[in-house]
Amino acid sequence: MAWIVLVISGILEAVWATALGKSDGFSRPVPTTVFAVALVASMGGLAVAMRTLPIGTAYAVWVGIGATLTVAYAMITGDETASWIKVALLMGIVGCVVGLKLLH
Repeated sequence: MAWIVLVISGILEAVWATALGKSDGFSRPVPTTVFAVALVASMGGLAVAMRTLPIGTAYAVWVGIGATLTVAYAMITGDETASWIKVALLMGIVGCVVGLKLLH
């Protein structure tokens, strides 16, 4: 169950990071609200997962999921340029996250 909570929390990290970028310095109310709600939920889920999982593993997986999804979303929407090397590097992050799960 901790792994499921951790994955959801990682997804929410990508949500709050993206909303933060869209909030225009907290001047836009909807993205700012999405940021705040997703941030609290993401951190809360990470805290719950860390009750069972080692801190280092949980944090690395959480950041890996969030960073990968944030960059992937930005590339898909055109906010960031896509390239084969970026995709390969993101796949490396995903591979490392999977490796941490397999070692646990």
